[in-house]
Amino acid sequence: MSTILVIDDSPTVVMHFSGILQGAGYDVATAANGQEGINQIDAGLKPSIILTDLNMPDMDGVAFIKAARRTATTRFTPIIVLSSDTDGRRRDAARAAGASGWLTKPPQPSQLLAVVKQLAPK
Repeated sequence: MSTILVIDDSPTVVMHFSGILQGAGYDVATAANGQEGINQIDAGLKPSIILTDLNMPDMDGVAFIKAARRTATTRFTPIIVLSSDTDGRRRDAARAAGASGWLTKPPQPSQLLAVVKQLAPK
């Protein structure tokens, strides 16, 4: 079964996305910021997809993407940025760091699941 890592500093957002994904049959791991996400990967988590926010404390989304791309386990793992940030420069920075795609927050559940199913079939 595919495991999806959801990284966001908002517990409400994490709970919302986790519920959608678990309801569709995915295993979900969560982190409150990029550093927690990297710590989980370093501890052995091998996510099929990573969903990350951009604006977080300790390690933001762009720094997380850069760190994840330097890690053998997640070098080629799809990383989707979920952000309400509409600044094109932030989107460009995320893409340059290695993001695979971008969804504007909050995505419709059907939109989120369509992207996840395309990138990580169960």
